[in-house]
Amino acid sequence: MNKGIKFRIYPNKEQENLILQTFGCCRLIYNKGLDMRDKAYKNGEKANYTQTSAMLTNLKSDDNFSFLKLVDSIALQQSLRDLDRAYQNFFKKRTKFPQFKSKHNIHQSYRTLNQGNNIRIVGNYLKLPKLGYVKAKQSMEVGHINNVTIEKTPTGKYFAVLNVDFEPEFKQNNGNSIGIDVGLKEFYTDSNGNKTDNPKYLEKSAKKLKREQRRLSRKQKGSKNRNKQRIRVARVHEKVTNQRNDFLQKESTRLVRENQTICIEDLNIKGMIRNHRLARAISSVSWSKFFTMLEYKATWYGNTIIRVPTFYPSSQTCSKCGQGNPMVKNLWVREWECPFCHTKHDRDYNASINILNKGLSLAQDSGK
Repeated sequence: MNKGIKFRIYPNKEQENLILQTFGCCRLIYNKGLDMRDKAYKNGEKANYTQTSAMLTNLKSDDNFSFLKLVDSIALQQSLRDLDRAYQNFFKKRTKFPQFKSKHNIHQSYRTLNQGNNIRIVGNYLKLPKLGYVKAKQSMEVGHINNVTIEKTPTGKYFAVLNVDFEPEFKQNNGNSIGIDVGLKEFYTDSNGNKTDNPKYLEKSAKKLKREQRRLSRKQKGSKNRNKQRIRVARVHEKVTNQRNDFLQKESTRLVRENQTICIEDLNIKGMIRNHRLARAISSVSWSKFFTMLEYKATWYGNTIIRVPTFYPSSQTCSKCGQGNPMVKNLWVREWECPFCHTKHDRDYNASINILNKGLSLAQDSGK
């Protein structure tokens, strides 16, 4: 298997300038390739990766584009491969039509391949094509490096994301099965009756974020002070993101280590975000990322993730007798009594039990 490992790197001034130049060259090649394929598409023709690669070769021989020879050639080719993948996803109706890249985009990156061991870790340094030895903060051991993506964050920090070979070791657990019902007040409630609070990192930083954004709006556009204030705003967002990711990583790891089978809801999160009253809270809680973490960690360690269908009425069904209660459809109903067996239910705990039972039932049916 492969996995990504993210290290922070500390390029010197010369290396930083070369990284920025590589960003610009990759963006230029991507946009020229997109323009070429866009014109062919409008004329009813097809331009493939081979044709755009030939275009890159011709540009390098042009004296007006001699600066392309100064940066990593593999990174330029990778930008065209990214464009080709974007077109494939568009034709398969996975994404929208590819868009031109802007130099004003605060997220900048490029990817290069490891060929002939030209990317490797040497002591406290990461050897990279054209850049040479860049100081890095290594947080863990890595296997064979396949490729590396160099990123610059909105706060001006540089990171290297290494795609490495990974041999997962299946971890022993107690073989438990658990159902998870996610929410906004409690991040999730499990079928064992445990509740994990929603940390609400974005909400806790809202006051500071609002103050910094207000200061940014008062700065003159194009001024150095505006750029300094933009970085302050970005730092607030970065801190919230780091806090959220740390929380999600720890919770997903704990669940995978303690349980063999985890049943979750197959939520239509994109549809739920269309509710403007809940959109910000749903985006902040990051259910989708949490489910993704559970799934790839389950793949690593040999666990099973079962998704219960979207429209299964887990909250409206009595986990004791199996009868439905449509009155529980309203979200404000947090506790209710079954009109048939008179069992009193906590809404989330009852839903988590139903999700577990439904998931195990689906697994048993698929096994047959």
